[in-house]
Amino acid sequence: MPLRRPTFGAFNQGNVPTIACFNQATVALGVDLDKLIAAIQAFVDRDVAPVWCTPARLAKSTGFVKSQWAMVFLDNADQPGALAYHDLTPDGLPLAKVFVKTTLANHDLVSVSASHELVEMLVDPAINLLATGPDPKTVYAYESADPVEALSYPINGIPMTDFVYPSYFENFHKPGSVQFDRLKKVNRPFQILPGGYQIIFKNGKWSQIFGSAAKKKSFAKENRRGHRSEQRKRGHLLRADPKAIKRAEREG
Repeated sequence: MPLRRPTFGAFNQGNVPTIACFNQATVALGVDLDKLIAAIQAFVDRDVAPVWCTPARLAKSTGFVKSQWAMVFLDNADQPGALAYHDLTPDGLPLAKVFVKTTLANHDLVSVSASHELVEMLVDPAINLLATGPDPKTVYAYESADPVEALSYPINGIPMTDFVYPSYFENFHKPGSVQFDRLKKVNRPFQILPGGYQIIFKNGKWSQIFGSAAKKKSFAKENRRGHRSEQRKRGHLLRADPKAIKRAEREG
């Protein structure tokens, strides 16, 4: 049986990645793409990189760019070719997908979803990091926006997601002893706010825990296909297939 080539987390070996941002959605984003990219760049430079040491350069493009990470805006997982985008770029580099119709159907903002996907990709680009926590029989996914995903704040007048700090995944901190998230709403490690959730691995399977009953109910109604949670369950990442994408778009 041939060995599967592993996916490594150190994609750029110390270099600052460039992220190609392109729009394949047929519905309006609700925000100008150039202004959105500029706001997310400020979000990374001012707030994310100083805390997580994850600098990045965002650049508008019309598609995948060789040797660059990517963030693509799609309608939803049913858009022709959407699932052929898989988990990584054709070069095997990190890829974030923002499902615009799905986001709007959930009454969320595209700018918040895009910044959410980006910060999580920067923190855990290979979707394989885990942390021990308050339950010794459970490991917690290193998802930096999920626990606080209902909260946002403006940059250049455009809402960006709240996100947790590295201290959030360090269970030795006492409540209130350090800052745990950008908006200072989290008081202790591994706390999930009412509008958030967390992916966990327990008893040999992936599941979620929620900050409230209302969040659990709304989460059950969401279309999760193509999201990071599904990629994590699968256990290995697949490269995007440009030929399959173009074929599906022609047939669609």
